[in-house]
Amino acid sequence: MKNIPFTEKQIRDFVKDHPTPFYVYDEDGIRHSARKLIDSFSWNSSFKEFFAVKATPNPSILTILKEEGCGADCSSFPELLLAERVGIRGEDIMFTSNDTPAEEFRKASELGAIINLDDLSHLDYLEKEVGLPELISFRYNPGSLTGNVIIGTPKEAKFGITKEQLLEAYRIAKEKGVKRFGLHTMIASNELNPQHFINTAEMIFDIALELKEKIGIKVEFINLGGGFGIPYKPEQEELDLSVVSEGVQKLYEKMDMAPIRLFFESGRYITGPHGYLISRVRHIKNTYKKYIGLDASMADLMRPGMYGAYHHITVLGKEKMPYDVTCDVTGSLCENNDKFAVDRKLPEINTGDIVIIYDVGAHGHSMGFNYNGKLRSSEFLLGSNGKMKIIRRAETINDYFATLNF
Repeated sequence: MKNIPFTEKQIRDFVKDHPTPFYVYDEDGIRHSARKLIDSFSWNSSFKEFFAVKATPNPSILTILKEEGCGADCSSFPELLLAERVGIRGEDIMFTSNDTPAEEFRKASELGAIINLDDLSHLDYLEKEVGLPELISFRYNPGSLTGNVIIGTPKEAKFGITKEQLLEAYRIAKEKGVKRFGLHTMIASNELNPQHFINTAEMIFDIALELKEKIGIKVEFINLGGGFGIPYKPEQEELDLSVVSEGVQKLYEKMDMAPIRLFFESGRYITGPHGYLISRVRHIKNTYKKYIGLDASMADLMRPGMYGAYHHITVLGKEKMPYDVTCDVTGSLCENNDKFAVDRKLPEINTGDIVIIYDVGAHGHSMGFNYNGKLRSSEFLLGSNGKMKIIRRAETINDYFATLNF
């Protein structure tokens, strides 16, 4: 079983006035995860968590995380604007993008953000279009290491540069007058094995030492990326951050990394477990299989259809009933991969039942789309006071038609 932060009565009362589907985020849970992550690495006196805005790009969520001491990891112009509008500026923003237009570099520079470049050629491009900042960082792609299904094998990933390119990039940046340097890498996503992050730290610490020896620069910070996983399946164990922290600290001290600052850019770990998609059963179909048709679709939650990702599902009020009905849980898109679950065991379901889809607080609503004219759903925040407030209204037909000429 997975826990929910609201009662059955709360949701049943709430859906009387607020049509499904909609997202609910738990403020207390989000704050707890942010504090746990930051506390785990407090041994590094200048540690910083840059929340990955792409995971949950909502100003209400970003405001909560700003209050908890997080910065913002941004990868686009709108994400930079979101950070700016909630008061996150300067080096509390890490701008890591790829195939980046000049206007986005300009905005990042205007905000004083840390600019993290994805390619050696971007150094000349940035200099020409914006001018070089005092502080620059590059994203390293180790190539030969093992990634995972979401982010891919590093050698096949479009992100970052090779070791040879990295050394050349810092040499050129130094010659061009850049005074301060950072270093970044990210190899996997949604990883639950603590050793992965320890191995990544050792690899990037070695690179920092090589930069010092061969190029004569001292990096101010090392951004170890994101990738902290969450247990989507009830039987999975939570990532033990204490093991990650202890392993990284031992390497940091052994390899004499002080006073280098350590950064992470987690999104999923902080908000993922604390988001819920509330939907209602619209139709039940029996053909070659049993299909439970919801009023939500892949347009509301892309991950299962895109990655084959698992999201736990329960039926409100039937959590303790036998899970003895095998079914596919689907949406109404004209696509056969519009499925939240395939051959999933659930209790006996009736039309009108309320379904809860778990762990959608990151890369859920943010990955929504409008195919088939589907309208994106509303978002609510369950506050620390126990009350729900709307933090994004649902789209309307007028929103969908707003950019069209008739």
